[in-house]
Amino acid sequence: MKDTADELELLVRSKHALILLDTEEPERADALIAGIAARLSLLHFSWTRARGLRRGSAPGDPYIERTDEPARALARVAEEGAGLYHFRGLGAWLEDPVVASHVADAVAHVASRRGAIIVSGADAHLPDALRSAGMTVRLPAPGFQEMRALLERLIREHAARMPLKVELTAEERVRLVNNLVGLTAHEAERVVTRLIIEDGALRAADVARAATAKRQVVEQGGLLEYHAAEEGLGEVAGLGGLKRWLARRRAVVADPQRAHEFGLGFPRGVLLLGVPGCGKSLAAKAVAREWGLPLLKLDPANLYDKYIGDSEKNFKRAMRTAERLAPIVLWIDELEKAFASGDGSEDGGVSRRVFGTFLSWLQERKGDVFVTATSNDIANLPPEFIRKGRFDEVFFVDLPRAEARAEVLRIHLRKRRQDPARCDVQALAAASEGFSGAELEQAVVAGLHAAFASGRPLDTAMLAEELGATKPLSGTMRERIFELRAWAADRTVPAD
Repeated sequence: MKDTADELELLVRSKHALILLDTEEPERADALIAGIAARLSLLHFSWTRARGLRRGSAPGDPYIERTDEPARALARVAEEGAGLYHFRGLGAWLEDPVVASHVADAVAHVASRRGAIIVSGADAHLPDALRSAGMTVRLPAPGFQEMRALLERLIREHAARMPLKVELTAEERVRLVNNLVGLTAHEAERVVTRLIIEDGALRAADVARAATAKRQVVEQGGLLEYHAAEEGLGEVAGLGGLKRWLARRRAVVADPQRAHEFGLGFPRGVLLLGVPGCGKSLAAKAVAREWGLPLLKLDPANLYDKYIGDSEKNFKRAMRTAERLAPIVLWIDELEKAFASGDGSEDGGVSRRVFGTFLSWLQERKGDVFVTATSNDIANLPPEFIRKGRFDEVFFVDLPRAEARAEVLRIHLRKRRQDPARCDVQALAAASEGFSGAELEQAVVAGLHAAFASGRPLDTAMLAEELGATKPLSGTMRERIFELRAWAADRTVPAD
């Protein structure tokens, strides 16, 4: 938070009299502003719609009567004089011309003296009449050091009131703090307080419980959900080109500070295009396991179904959540379902606006967020996604070759407690030309059903019979796959 404090202090000292502080943590913002006011020897005022304006923010500081209305509180600025005036949540009233006029008058007053009007809130923006006079500053979520200080403070406070056993090693404390990073200070305080109150102790088991609590907090938003990254790239057959590309960037993920000093930034992400059922989603999820990062999924269906009328605002909130949980892998499956080409007239332009917001975020995002996105349908994917800068690379995932098909069969046989050595996997691979990985998996499942029903062990003949009874996608959708390959030939990098 030190960088934000320095930036705000510089703006106040350079006579920027209107500042929009983008944050979901008004209490933390108020403490920050109070500290700046103290350093600059300025009075500190804090306003809420429920209580009005008061000098300071300590519990005993008095409120000024009849200042709960925004216009009255702003009019009072001229009477109070120089200072930092923190208006929490005022953004909801800025579109009112009367309130905007009072803001302009208050800004002019503090500009002639010393101080600033600071409006805090999430997703707030200045109306046209005030935009030229204002500056926007974003308050990032608490980092590691701030969370560690919060944990130590809570331990001291609770230990002073109750018997408290802290049975955490130094390493476990670090892991606990890391599991809190990404939450707001208020959310983290609630998580730690619950862990302490439940049994009067902080133990090793609480490290994992904090991670679970964090997951619940994140998923309450409805757009992002945690996914367990159970399989690594070793469980993905083929795709050697993609695996090599990811392996070269693993060192950057493991030591981002040294990479930064070397001149390298955190990888931005990959777009995986290709034939359905060939392992794109599996590869996207496996990146998180391979790099040891949390995996969050953005469900495109929820963008429009849950938040009709507020899609852009909630999408921005989801992206901010992803950034404050960094470093993470953000998985977006079947990208075309969320951002299909079109003029957006069928939904009032909502999809186009969300698409524009997403493109801007891909280009300008802050935080170590590696995006793994997949798509099956190039025709419905806007061409803007292909431009360099959105993703580090665009890979084409084709139908698996013979050796990859053999490995797919081995993987799925082992997953179902079958010994691959009991089947002629190479012969089965040769007999399954044109099959996708998903189709090979289903052949294994069908063969197991046949073996179980007959009371005999699974063998090569049973699997060959199931393969022979399957009509692969490469046959039923031959023309589409041909067009897909032709399009990808000079626009993408082969994943295999």
